[in-house]
Amino acid sequence: MPISSTETNLDTSLADGSSMDSASGNGSAADYFALLKPRVMSLVIFTALVGMLLAPVPVHPVIGFASLLAIAVGAGASGCLNMWWDADIDAVMHRTANRPIPAGLVTRTEALSFGMVLSFCSVLVLGVVSNWFAAAFLAFTIFFYVVVYSMWLKRSTAQNIVIGGAAGAFPPMIGYAAVTGSLNLETFVLFGIIFLWTPPHFWALALVKSDDYARAGIPMLPVVAGPDATRLQILLYTIILAPFGLLPVLIGFGGLAYAITAGLGGAGMLWLAVRVFQRREGPLANRTAMQLFGFSIFYLFMLFAVLLVEHIALNNGLITSLSLMKG
Repeated sequence: MPISSTETNLDTSLADGSSMDSASGNGSAADYFALLKPRVMSLVIFTALVGMLLAPVPVHPVIGFASLLAIAVGAGASGCLNMWWDADIDAVMHRTANRPIPAGLVTRTEALSFGMVLSFCSVLVLGVVSNWFAAAFLAFTIFFYVVVYSMWLKRSTAQNIVIGGAAGAFPPMIGYAAVTGSLNLETFVLFGIIFLWTPPHFWALALVKSDDYARAGIPMLPVVAGPDATRLQILLYTIILAPFGLLPVLIGFGGLAYAITAGLGGAGMLWLAVRVFQRREGPLANRTAMQLFGFSIFYLFMLFAVLLVEHIALNNGLITSLSLMKG
């Protein structure tokens, strides 16, 4: 959406881009770790672990740990390359201006090199310790997030987070593939849950940060279509997400605890989405949007946490039963 002030800000940031490239970075280990987007990386580890535990075959703890580490590093590499590409707009947006590259702690060249090395190593390690199907899937995910989402979708369409959200929904599938070398229906259901969760989660934040996105020239839905249209889309996606979250129960890999969690959590998501749709102006509207944003994180965490606990319990029960049979 062409706004003169936005163009001026972007021109300034692009002019500063040469300084980001030429300045000698003096980043610490913590600065390089921040390039990996550790909060996003932790969610990837968590959801990939659930995917691993859904596998019908046991995995050696050392191989499982190495595979999970490779997936985590691949996710971190994606985040690093995203920050390399988005350094110009990160410098314009208030919430990202203190990231290592715009803050002058790490140069863009250093971030690019770091991200590429991590990408190569993560794919190689996963292929060696697990299987090359999972490794190829991880490589595709890195490519999708960096090239398809960061380089193309993010700056060109208001549906950026919808299509690009697929990258964040792949980890459970990669985790399962790391154990089995294949995919099954359960992994596609987990993909669908994260995929449907992503738009209402990020659009709730975008409602509050729309000025920031407009300043950087990013066509997020509230900037392009307006806040009211965004609230409607949040509600529609949540209406689909709430019953879809119960699908693991219907398919048979979610138990009673999961059914209760998904039912109550889905109801909470719907209640907050309706409130966001109704409250459209002033500080109360922003506060409600942030409540949905925060609760959505808790909702997704609880869904996968309960699945994790249920399958750990199930696996331990199977091991005990097998031991008794052998005895």
